[in-house]
Amino acid sequence: MKATLRILFSFSLFNSVTLLAENRPNIVLVMVDDMGYSDIGCYGSEIPTPNIDRLAEGGIRFSQFYNASRCCPTRAALLTGINQHQTGIGHMMSEGRFNFDYGVDGYRGQLNRSCVTLAKVLGSAGYHT
Repeated sequence: MKATLRILFSFSLFNSVTLLAENRPNIVLVMVDDMGYSDIGCYGSEIPTPNIDRLAEGGIRFSQFYNASRCCPTRAALLTGINQHQTGIGHMMSEGRFNFDYGVDGYRGQLNRSCVTLAKVLGSAGYHT
């Protein structure tokens, strides 16, 4: 009896997890450097971008995302959902022999400890990131 209940419980748990996984959307986040707002078809490009357009058609498109004119701060804002200065990356990040820590909280050159990234949040929800 106990073995049957255990198997039944395991089977229903497996089905529940499978159903939950099937109901969660796949998430593809694309950030491209040196590209204008209307450089892809779904935002009005004259150049055909059918594969990107197909992804955009079945998903959510940002309509009010502001870039920071530099790749590192823009990525910090996108991946945390907060202003790049609040993340500590108001300018560029430290790289190798270059130190971009300006000694001010908004310009430390690395994510501070109060930031939570999208990857961390999605990982805690069972996504692979």
